[in-house]
Amino acid sequence: MENRESKDNEARLKKDDAGADDAALMWEEVKREHIIQDEWLDFRRLAYRLPDGTVSEPYYTYSRRDYVVIVASDENGRYLCVRQYRQGVDRVTTEFPAGGIERSGAFDYRTDSARDDIAEDSLESAKRELLEETGYEADEWEHLLTIPSNATIADNYAYIYRARNCRKVSDQHLDDIEFLNTRLLKAEEIERLIHGGDFLQAVHVMAWLLAKESDDR
Repeated sequence: MENRESKDNEARLKKDDAGADDAALMWEEVKREHIIQDEWLDFRRLAYRLPDGTVSEPYYTYSRRDYVVIVASDENGRYLCVRQYRQGVDRVTTEFPAGGIERSGAFDYRTDSARDDIAEDSLESAKRELLEETGYEADEWEHLLTIPSNATIADNYAYIYRARNCRKVSDQHLDDIEFLNTRLLKAEEIERLIHGGDFLQAVHVMAWLLAKESDDR
């Protein structure tokens, strides 16, 4: 009993030490300028007081909507992918179905002032996006991970889902500015795209690795 209590105390002390270390590493925001703030994006220029007391600027961060990424396979084990243009890299990419989680407030993203807005459930968002982009549905869903989209400059999160045994139930129902084609790919084709540098969404590559790990369990 004494040995177990000793181990518990040791673990608690390590946790307390880690918390103290983290507190010493925190930056303090001292100035904020909203360069763009509309319903889609809040892009900010910030100044911070660093742990040594100096003030450093500029740092840029932004808020955008949270989103879902779905690694979905049909009843024959083929994976549902989409081809669409991505303006950031000026290319048509192959990736998994994905899309934003809808919110009820005036903004697509979380804000301090909009505390009463309601976000769509992430699983319901994943089901909706899969159906809209591909026309497929699934009864077998697994949440793999929720992770910051880009922790360095953004505060939105990606919700990663695995959908199995998907079946075709309808045509696509795309938004007015969505233009994409659906492709059914084998696992080895996705691997070839990833290793050839042609599967260009980093979070989607991570989602693929998580899905493979889940399927192997």
